Amino acid sequence: MGRFTLPRDLYHGKGSLEELKNLSGKKAIVVVGGGSMRRFGFLDKAVGYLKEAGMEVELFENVEPDPSVETVMKGAEKMREFEPDWIVSMGGGSPIDAAKAMWAFYEYPETTFEDLITPFNFPTLRTKAKFCAIPSTSGTATEVTAFSVITDYDKGIKYPLADFNITPDVAIVDPDLAETMPKKLTAHTGMDAMTHAIEAYVSTLHCDYTDPLALHAIKMIHRDLKASFDGDMEARDRMHNAQCLAGMAFSNALLGIVHSMAHKTGAAYSGGHIVHGCANAMYLPKVIKYNAQNEEAALRYAEIASFIGLQGEDTAGLVDALIAELKSMNASLEIPSCIKEYEGGIIDEKEFMDKLPEVAKLAISDACTGSNPRVPTPEEMEKLLKACFYDEEIDF
Repeated sequence: MGRFTLPRDLYHGKGSLEELKNLSGKKAIVVVGGGSMRRFGFLDKAVGYLKEAGMEVELFENVEPDPSVETVMKGAEKMREFEPDWIVSMGGGSPIDAAKAMWAFYEYPETTFEDLITPFNFPTLRTKAKFCAIPSTSGTATEVTAFSVITDYDKGIKYPLADFNITPDVAIVDPDLAETMPKKLTAHTGMDAMTHAIEAYVSTLHCDYTDPLALHAIKMIHRDLKASFDGDMEARDRMHNAQCLAGMAFSNALLGIVHSMAHKTGAAYSGGHIVHGCANAMYLPKVIKYNAQNEEAALRYAEIASFIGLQGEDTAGLVDALIAELKSMNASLEIPSCIKEYEGGIIDEKEFMDKLPEVAKLAISDACTGSNPRVPTPEEMEKLLKACFYDEEIDF
C-alpha cells in the first residue's frame, strides 16, 4: 500500500498571501528568519491579515540559516507560553523547517530531539495548533512536504526529520515573495528543486501519483531557472510553482543519496557550511553516474533526458546527455563543479580527507539513502564523496 499526502489547502498566485485573513482561530505565532520578510514588507502584511482574521499575533524572528536544535527549543518554549492555535511560518526553508520541529515540542514538551530523528516517529500533531507555511524561496518546497532539516551544531550533523504529521495544513505559494531573492539564492534553491524532482523520479518509492509531478517540475525548471537567475520575473514566478510540484513529488516518493551526502557534508567542516542547494547541484551529476549502473534507474534517467528534449543514441547516451546538461546548467548559474572550488576553497582538503570515513558512514545511514536506487557500500560512498571534492570521473 502506498500513501500520498499534501496540505489540505494550497493557495497560489500573486497576492495569495491575503488568504491569511480567512484563517479561523484566536492566536497565531509567526515564525520568520533573519529579516528579509520584514524588510520587504511581507511580515507586516501577514500580521495585518491575521489581525483582520481576528487573531492575536506573536512573532518569533531571526531563525538562522540551517536552524539549530537550540533555536527550535526556544521557539517551542515561546509557543508554550503564548499558546497559539495557528503556527504561521514564512520565508525560506529554514524558518519553516524550524517551525515544524517547534510544533512537535510545543504540543509534546516531553518529546526529545532524539525521538524525532527516527523517520516517521512523530507524535500525532494538531492537538493544539494547525500549521500554515508561506515560502519566499523557490527550492525546498517545505510548504508541502513531510520533512524538516535541523542542525545539531555540537555534533556537526544535519538531521532530516520525516513524518507526514508535519505536512502543513495550509500552503500559500505567492510568487511576490520569491521575486525578492538574490541571484545566488535563486541558483541554489533552483538546483535544489531540480534535485528533488530527479531523485523523486528515480526513487524506489516513485509511483503513478509522483511521476507526473516530478517530470513536469523537471521540465519547468530546465526551461525557467536560467531566465529566473537572470532576472526574468515571469520565469521567477513559474519557478515558484515548479519547486512546489517537485516538493509534492519527493514528499511522497522520498529522495536519494544526493541529499544524504548534502545533509552530512553541509555542517561537517570548520571552514564553513556548504549551502544545501549548492551541494545538491555539485553532487547530482556524480550520483546519476553512480546510480545509472542500476538498469531501472538508467532507464528512468533516460526518460528524463528525452522528456526535456536531450538527444542520445541509447540509454547510456541519454544518461550522459542528462549529466552534461546538468553540468552546463550549474556553470550557467555560477555554481562550482566540486567542493574544492566551493567559495574559493573554504573546505580544507586535509580536514575533508580526515573526516571522509565518518562522513561516508553518516551519509549511508541518512534517512534518504533507503529510497536510492543503489545503496552504496562505505567504500563506494567514500569514492563518491572524493569525486565530488575533486571533480573526478569514477567508474563504479
